[in-house]
Amino acid sequence: MKYLAGPHEPKIPRAVAGRNGAVRRRREAPDPIIPVAIRQSDALGEASAAGAEEVLASLGVSMVKGLSSAEITERRARWGPNAVATHRAHVGQVLWRQVRSPLLLLLLVTAAASSFLGEHSDAVIIGVIVGLSVGLGFVNEYRAERAAAAMHAKIRHTTVVRRDGVLSEVDVTDLVPGDLVTVKMGDVVPADLRLVETSDLACIESILTGEGLPADKSTTPVPAGTALAELTDCALMGTVVSSGEGRGVVVATGSRAVFGRIAAGLSAAEVETGFQKGLRRFSMFLVEVGGVLTALVFVINVLGHKPLLDALMFSLAIAVGITPQLLPAVVSTSLAAGSRHLARVKVLVKRLVCIEDLGDMALLLTDKTGTLTEGRIRFIRQRACSGVDETALTRLALLATESDVSAGRPVGGNPLDQALWDGVPGDVTNLAGWMKGDLVPFDHRRRMTSAVVRDPGGAGLLVTKGAPEAVLDRCREVPEDLRRAVEEEFAQGNRVVAVASKRWDLARAPRADDEHGLSPAGLLVFLDPPKAGVGASLGRLRELGVDVKIVTGDNPVVALKVCRDIGLTDGTAITGPELAGLSDDELAARMPGITVFARVSPEDKARIVHVGRSRTGGVGFLGDGVNDAPALHAADVGISVDTATDVAKDAADVILLEKDLDVLADGVTEGRRIFANTIKYVMMGTSSNFGNMFSAAGGSTFLRFLPMLPGQILLNNLLYDAGQLAIPTDHVDEERLHRPSHWDIGFIRRFMLVFGPLSSLFDFATFALMLGLFHAGESLFQTGWFVESLATQALIIFVIRTHRVPFLRSRPSLALTVTSLAVVLVGAVLPATPVARLLGFTPLPVAYFGMLVGLVVTYLVLVELGKYWFYRVAAMPTPAQAPKGAVVRPHARRVHRRAAPFHVSPSRSGRPRTR
Repeated sequence: MKYLAGPHEPKIPRAVAGRNGAVRRRREAPDPIIPVAIRQSDALGEASAAGAEEVLASLGVSMVKGLSSAEITERRARWGPNAVATHRAHVGQVLWRQVRSPLLLLLLVTAAASSFLGEHSDAVIIGVIVGLSVGLGFVNEYRAERAAAAMHAKIRHTTVVRRDGVLSEVDVTDLVPGDLVTVKMGDVVPADLRLVETSDLACIESILTGEGLPADKSTTPVPAGTALAELTDCALMGTVVSSGEGRGVVVATGSRAVFGRIAAGLSAAEVETGFQKGLRRFSMFLVEVGGVLTALVFVINVLGHKPLLDALMFSLAIAVGITPQLLPAVVSTSLAAGSRHLARVKVLVKRLVCIEDLGDMALLLTDKTGTLTEGRIRFIRQRACSGVDETALTRLALLATESDVSAGRPVGGNPLDQALWDGVPGDVTNLAGWMKGDLVPFDHRRRMTSAVVRDPGGAGLLVTKGAPEAVLDRCREVPEDLRRAVEEEFAQGNRVVAVASKRWDLARAPRADDEHGLSPAGLLVFLDPPKAGVGASLGRLRELGVDVKIVTGDNPVVALKVCRDIGLTDGTAITGPELAGLSDDELAARMPGITVFARVSPEDKARIVHVGRSRTGGVGFLGDGVNDAPALHAADVGISVDTATDVAKDAADVILLEKDLDVLADGVTEGRRIFANTIKYVMMGTSSNFGNMFSAAGGSTFLRFLPMLPGQILLNNLLYDAGQLAIPTDHVDEERLHRPSHWDIGFIRRFMLVFGPLSSLFDFATFALMLGLFHAGESLFQTGWFVESLATQALIIFVIRTHRVPFLRSRPSLALTVTSLAVVLVGAVLPATPVARLLGFTPLPVAYFGMLVGLVVTYLVLVELGKYWFYRVAAMPTPAQAPKGAVVRPHARRVHRRAAPFHVSPSRSGRPRTR
């Protein structure tokens, strides 16, 4: 977590509360704990020991007016933006990631040794090829880094501040010392604050102190030298408001805040996503295969009495050759292009690798408001109890709010309060003579808010407003017609808020325990109609194999009514109290039949996510409130919206600029498209590289010379990889987008073991023809195999890229076609160029190219036939090999045609995916 400034102006794009120990992400490593004894800044220490009035005076700020515009400008110029780091693409870091490969380092050492021994041409060739390989990877990864920086620059956090006597929302990086900031439940504290007003305020400070329990806050000064964990009169940057609200004056910003000073210590490695784990396992698999082949080739060549240096360099070239060197570049290019496409459809990814995790999503848990409904809540009517004036009911409701009121308008309130202010007559919103006092803020356990109110006559009232079930249960007597009214409104799909009150002694501060013995005043009714076109969006997600379930704090009757209105009718509803009576296994068994989870707590939401992950593929959670943070952390893909609370945005992996399921479907489709193209490169590279290296090892056993020079192997690999950089532009067959996509190393291994030897078969045919037909010597043999190897590797992409018949039923992109053919052309022409001798090539006879065409055509036809057999037999595990519970249909041709790249594989939980 850190506050970040984007490339051009200060922003806060990365998770602030996302590293909070109270809601730590399931897949995240333990956070580094900052020692409690760390010394706070001098400004914070002096402010915490002084009285609130003294601190305000020292900062030259008025509680009534705040800072003036002129003072803000002057202080911003003096102190700079409230940011501790920038999210920019760093040339040095990207370059280091390209050159830190041990294999590349060994090649450079070997090249230096060659130069020392007089083999200058070999040294130059290897150096140039390594440089080109590093350069291609660097250019593509740097572009991806810049794309990520651009995404981060679009994610903003705001806070409520008083300036020039008016409350307004500003970007948190715009804060300066002396600003008066209001923080409420769910906010991330944007700077170090000396608190001047509090109401049941508590903050989770685990990111600084390691203590997961909320710390209660007050305005009472603490002695000088107090430890960081005991600064009860301060709210510290980066901590999370867990309850209540408060107002504080900024005493330190940016790198001068406590968190800013230790931010470098929090720069731990990014959380590893499922896609990255698969990529890492794949890389380890290649290391194992490469290690065996390299050692085998070296031993064979030494036993064949070939020069030791040649044998060493050839073995190293084999190791590099089997490694898809430009896989990071292909992945980065795909992700960068995908992020730009997603940004155009209003989807921002905080980490590029999360795009693939979107594609792995099989279950989406989403809230109702703004997703299935328009999200524009309208106040439509009130139903006052007998003997209660409707105007009085509305006034009580307007006063029992956590919103601050400025210029007759609420600032920073919840949508229901905003809708109430917008929907009642202007004379009602004139609260002259009425005064709001102490507040018991809303929390998700009580589901209500209470405020002390003084009427124009000086009498005190405790006004409570919240969910009807919760409020009416705390009333002394509830008229039967009021309960019927609640049920009627719920049946119509309306949102209902109950209001109640009782007399109150103004000398007392209220507590949650005082919310009893109330008298009901009536109901406020709000309408949030279903969103137009949401039914089509749900249908599109179903076509993508994504099951959608609703998780809401609303009443189950209301939620089911909305679901019926939009066509989401399968299943039933279950409430939070009912969930509490089910074990995880019982909930998992019932989950397929449940459409709505209603009246659930934050802990319930996180539990639903965990249980969902145990029975299906990737789980996505879409939420925008502070109560959604635990579930966002627990999900495989946390999804939020740009208007969400700070904690929700920080916990999410993906931010939607428009809360629309159609936008999310675009993101899922793009994630699967990128993954499919990445897998094309992986499958093609591993099979053809394995085949070529296996051929090289076999050729070394009977040839008196090396089958291909080390520099030629590296050049072959470079040209081949460069031609595949266009893979991210390729089209993806429609059926590949209809299933969640994920890594299956077993599938890749089977593919490699089937198609690798098939490639070697044609290599050995080339060996035989070069020796028997052309009576080739060392240089001609190496040149012939170089050209044949490059042609078969480059052209095989057209067969492997699709499960369909290539060109006839699945056409590649123009860019991929052009680059692949260009690589073949370069390989064919290279032996006739002036640099051929330097590279160890010699011109090829015309008859060779006739042989080459015949070999390539035969190879492609046999691979197509092999592909047909593989995807119907070899790709599917036998019943004995399949994971327990998996469905194996070796001859279900329809299933295979619609299958994702990998048909049966365990989910991350270890359970099979059998959808």
